[in-house]
Amino acid sequence: MLPRSMARPSWIVAGVLAVLFAAAFLGDKGVLQLLRLRTEVEALHRDVQTLEAENERLSRVIADLHDNPAVIERIAREELGLVRPGERVLRFPRSPRTGDVSGKIPPNPLRSP
Repeated sequence: MLPRSMARPSWIVAGVLAVLFAAAFLGDKGVLQLLRLRTEVEALHRDVQTLEAENERLSRVIADLHDNPAVIERIAREELGLVRPGERVLRFPRSPRTGDVSGKIPPNPLRSP
C-alpha cells in the first residue's frame, strides 16, 4: 500500500486531466464546436451551389435577352400586350374556376361598356 502522501498527487493529476478533457470537448475551441462548424460549413457549401446554379440560369436569361430577338418578341407580346401593325388579337373569356360559385364571366377590358 502506498503512503497517504503518494496517493494525493494521483487524484490531483486525475482531476487536472478531467478538466483538460472537459475543456477539449466543451470549450470554445473544443470538439463539439468543431463539429458544429463543420455542419455549418457544409450548409454554406450547399447554399453556394444553389446560388451558383441560380446565377448560371440568370446569365443564360440575360444572354437570351441580348442575343435572341424571339425572346424579346415573346416578352413584348405576353407581358406588354404588344402586337405588330396589322395583326388582330383575339381574347377569349376565361372559363370559371372550379371553386368559383358565381359562374360570371369577367368583362372584356378591350371593349367599352
